[in-house]
Amino acid sequence: MRSLLTDLLMQRLAKQTSGTLNKRLYDTLRQAILARAITPGCRLPSSRDLAQQLSLSRNTVLATYEQLLAEGYIETRPGSGTFVTEQLPDGNMERVPDAQEGASHAAAPALSRRGMNLLGYAGASARQWGAFMPGIPDIASFPHDLWRRTQTRLMRRMKPEQLSYSPMGGSPELQLALTEYLRVARSVECTPEQVLITEGTHQGMDLLAKMLCNPGDTAWIEDPCYWGMRNVLTINGLRVTPIAVDDQGMAPPETPPPGRAPRLVCVTPSHQYPLGAVMSLARRQRLLALAQEHNSWIVEDDYDSEFRFSGNPVPALQGLNRNAPVIYIGTFSKTLYPGLRVSYMVLPPQLAQELKIAHAELYRGGHWLTQSTLSEFIREGHYAAHIRRMRLLYARRRALLTQLIESHLGSEYVGDRSNAGLHMLLKLPAQVDDVLLSTQILRHGVMVKPLSSYYLRPTAERGLLLGYASVEESEIVRAFDVVVACLRTLPGLAR
Repeated sequence: MRSLLTDLLMQRLAKQTSGTLNKRLYDTLRQAILARAITPGCRLPSSRDLAQQLSLSRNTVLATYEQLLAEGYIETRPGSGTFVTEQLPDGNMERVPDAQEGASHAAAPALSRRGMNLLGYAGASARQWGAFMPGIPDIASFPHDLWRRTQTRLMRRMKPEQLSYSPMGGSPELQLALTEYLRVARSVECTPEQVLITEGTHQGMDLLAKMLCNPGDTAWIEDPCYWGMRNVLTINGLRVTPIAVDDQGMAPPETPPPGRAPRLVCVTPSHQYPLGAVMSLARRQRLLALAQEHNSWIVEDDYDSEFRFSGNPVPALQGLNRNAPVIYIGTFSKTLYPGLRVSYMVLPPQLAQELKIAHAELYRGGHWLTQSTLSEFIREGHYAAHIRRMRLLYARRRALLTQLIESHLGSEYVGDRSNAGLHMLLKLPAQVDDVLLSTQILRHGVMVKPLSSYYLRPTAERGLLLGYASVEESEIVRAFDVVVACLRTLPGLAR
């Protein structure tokens, strides 16, 4: 049942016609607070209730609450809820006129339905650095001087054509260097002609969705999974089907429902994101057989396999069968730094030429100097040496974070024993609202990601993703103290 406050917001939101859905909801709430339509001290609905009553995604409401919280318009009271602050922020005391009071500016063009849906489920954070942002490597430890010297040397002898668009597929030198590296490090079998350089994994997934799928085709994704994979597929018109994950990785059904065989099967077999499971050999073979039977393509996202801190490396799924219908995706965002924006795909021979043409047509290749520098970095052994150094550093930081979780909360809170990757999973009891908890922690300057937001289907699983790779040991201790302090405000979790 809707409250009077929700009815007020619905009326005012309908009159907001410009900007993204997040901004419209933010403006509606902020204007209502400043106009005293929502009075100081008033309790706001929970993010879940407000999202349901306004027919919005919960992420949209959470993003709005998070922004208002950061600006001081609202506050959270442990165990009580979210309230309008008694004292509004300095400099914002003047009354802001409502949109219906004769605003004369022209309305922005309406977004498409798929655009609105994308914004409703967007997962990208405004901040992309700091404790405990998942998926970020230690950029400070990257050998920037060595990279700069290599790039300067190459720049002096660049030919004019190397400042134009790059050839189809990217730098030939980088394609060759990757072929040799992947054969040794990941047991990936390919030729340089099969390698396509992309500007990030999202671009590669966008290309695959456009070139291999028709609107309405089915794509299987892991549940939980990385939100970016899900959103790229959805905005391209695919019907995304979540497949449950257990300690052996994705658990696909024996046979797809009639008429719903997947065109794409998207997996992270070497280190499932975000739970950390390694796909068993039996599951890999079953997935390959299923893909061959139903003419599906398996998309293997091997995003951080270099960082396994004990045991033997896990070979890539692609190398199990030379003729397997597997598209292998790798990235340098996790091994070097995200701003490099260099990823790659190893395509089956029958797809390589057509997808390279399509990539050049849709996105245009470039950054030849960066790609050539990277190929030299790999060829001269600097890349492998950097990986070895980072593996030792990340193992130490992971061990520290594990010890902190066990000593402050208990071993049952360690939700990921894979001893790999760039993040830890802090497991929480099912009654904890991990989304609200992450918002409270952010208020203290620490970023964590709620596990439940990675699921497409309703789940009782709760937890926090803690990215430790880019965080120095002293900062890990300080930031984890913040997490523990917020946890101890929850009923039944004090220790």
